[in-house]
Amino acid sequence: MFTLPDLPYDYDALGKYISKTIMELHHKGHHQTYVNKLNAALEQTPELQEKTIEELISNLEAVPDNIRTAVRNNGGGHFNHSLFWNFMSPSGGNQPSGALADGLTERYGNFQSFIDAFSDKAVAVFGSGWVWLLPDLSITTTPNQDSPLMSGGPAPLLGLDVWEHAYYIDYTYKRSDYVKAWWHIVNWPEVEKRFSEK
Repeated sequence: MFTLPDLPYDYDALGKYISKTIMELHHKGHHQTYVNKLNAALEQTPELQEKTIEELISNLEAVPDNIRTAVRNNGGGHFNHSLFWNFMSPSGGNQPSGALADGLTERYGNFQSFIDAFSDKAVAVFGSGWVWLLPDLSITTTPNQDSPLMSGGPAPLLGLDVWEHAYYIDYTYKRSDYVKAWWHIVNWPEVEKRFSEK
């Protein structure tokens, strides 16, 4: 059965950008709930319990109708958040380097233009969802806890949670302030690693 992954840093490690309160609620509250509900949905289907989360959410048609929505929502939430924690770092920020930096410059003209394009997509998501950087360096969004894997796409290089639970205590309704602050903690070495392995 699935378990809540440990954070790669302390709850208070992201400082003024994302508070300890948000991190505790987001990780121990929201993410743990996705894990619990996913496990509960899979209790009656032992053949699915052996699958990885990637296998489950990338082939939802193989999941029985009566639990498919629960697996989509909670499995997606577990997968997305398991990535999300690693996309941030107390020593994050700055800019990417190497092949990733070259690719972003080639596609967007310069790094700031990429930041602007990604941020605009994040702010424009209606309601709850995610914005993603894909291995081809395109930017896409998904609603709710959907993942690019669910539509046959690849695992993303980078993603930002724009559900209100990710920022409301710190930034109230000002999602754009949250998005702007988040760039100060992006874990570019992790993104570069994922890009090199694509």
